This record gives sequence, structure tokens and C-alpha cells, in this order.
Amino acid sequence: MNAKWLIAPVAAAALFVSGQASADLDLAKKSGCLACHGIEKKIVGPSWKDVAAKYKDDAGARDLLIGKVKKGGKGTWGPAPMPPYSPRVSDANIEKLVDFIIGL
Repeated sequence: MNAKWLIAPVAAAALFVSGQASADLDLAKKSGCLACHGIEKKIVGPSWKDVAAKYKDDAGARDLLIGKVKKGGKGTWGPAPMPPYSPRVSDANIEKLVDFIIGL
């Protein structure tokens, strides 16, 4: 099989994934998430990679994190509270953000 037939779909998938990640980061910026969270670095709240690692094998993590983003919370990662993001951020966008975080 010709190698270029294998490379094109892989390259297209990589562009889609990187484009989606860019859209998710834009959504995170617009929603105010990056004021307190870094992808790889703790700011006020935990890094999103640390969140993804903590909940990696937790089947209920998605629903738990969606609830935390919607309602806010405190105590899981230290004393700094996380404000509620619902209804300021739509439920659909909160789900997109949580999916992005879990996928890191």
C-alpha cells in the first residue's frame, strides 16, 4: 500500500484534533476558566492535567465535574473556592469544557 494514502487520514485527524483543542481553549478563555486554571500549571485552582489525572479511572468523573463547574465548590483542591459557572456558561459549553479537561 502506498504510504501517502496512510499519511493523509492521519494528518487530517491531527488537524481536526488540534483545531478542536484550539476551539476548546478559546471557549475556556471566553468563559474565564484560565484566570484560575492552567493546562499544565496550578494557578489558583489545580491544573487541568492534574484534574484529568485525579479522575482518570473514575467512571462518574464527567458528571461529578460538570456538577462542580455548574454549582462551584471548595475543599477538593484546597481552601480556594470555585465559583459557579451556571448559568453564565451554558450547560452545553460546560460539558465541552469538562470533556476537554478529562481528555488531557
